[in-house]
Amino acid sequence: MRFMMIVKASKDSEAGKMPSEEMLGTMAKYNEELAKAGVLVDLSGLQSSAKGARIHFTPGATEPKVIDGPFAETKELIAGYWIINVKSREEAIAWAKRAPNPHFGEETYIEVRQFFELEDFQPSPAIEHHRQVGERLAASKKSGA
Repeated sequence: MRFMMIVKASKDSEAGKMPSEEMLGTMAKYNEELAKAGVLVDLSGLQSSAKGARIHFTPGATEPKVIDGPFAETKELIAGYWIINVKSREEAIAWAKRAPNPHFGEETYIEVRQFFELEDFQPSPAIEHHRQVGERLAASKKSGA
């Protein structure tokens, strides 16, 4: 089961403040634990919303609207993530609880969300198409393309 552990943004992360050397070292140790356990799929920090955009889809509009950042609601923004592959929701939560507080000394959240897998859906032509696209993507990653 794949889960995303989502680190919520803080005022500092939204201001573009870089993590301290101490925090980078602490995170590196945690990331190494995930890798050694064989559960880490991917991870990254995200730059502030000031460098981002939102695409707003409105029913009846001829095309989506682009809204440039920054965005006001810090508590709703994402500062980074891990993707892990574990046996259960409980195991995902256990890993999230072991994570260092990404915003040293500040209140923050790490949200844990399970991915949909194709097996969660009833077989259909659309699901088969998704499966084929996934297989082509996996093949291109293996070949380095």
